Amino acid sequence: MSGDGGTRGKRRAIDGAFLVISALSLSAAFVVWRREGWPGVEAILLEDLKLFAAVLPKVAAGCLIGALVRILVPQTVIVRWLGEGSGLRGLALAALVGGLFPGGPFTIFPIAAALMLSGADRGTTTAFITAWLLIGLNRAIIWELPFMGADLTLARNLLSLPLPILAGAMARMASRVMGPDKADKSA
Repeated sequence: MSGDGGTRGKRRAIDGAFLVISALSLSAAFVVWRREGWPGVEAILLEDLKLFAAVLPKVAAGCLIGALVRILVPQTVIVRWLGEGSGLRGLALAALVGGLFPGGPFTIFPIAAALMLSGADRGTTTAFITAWLLIGLNRAIIWELPFMGADLTLARNLLSLPLPILAGAMARMASRVMGPDKADKSA
């Protein structure tokens, strides 16, 4: 789909982060091989395969939701409400949606990437992810309230409310200093 107006480039599958993770993984596999031999490495690989099989449907669903967001919500709407010119309103909206969003990381990060590819800026994307991490209303209701009680849950959430907006504003300031992200440039 070319609804992004050609303003966003494609992300590379092999980038610096991939190379660092690969180097760490291979180094760890080498250490396990030296200590426990091939059976140790094989056991870890089989466990990883089980984890991959369990996680793959969630990642696929998250990517599908992200793709549907790009198709269903016009880029002009995303740019207006979550783009660089959206101001405090955009940061607050992103924080509100992030705090209310019930998904896990396999859903949140594909949606955040889709929003950025559709015109959301670094600030609103940061506010969205930070609110999901800090506030996460569904986690507060399901986990925090029963284990920690209403007083701590309410206090923690009230204290956390301004933090996603502050993080988003700081991300915007950093973007001005650092310049556009490589993914922001045309392919």
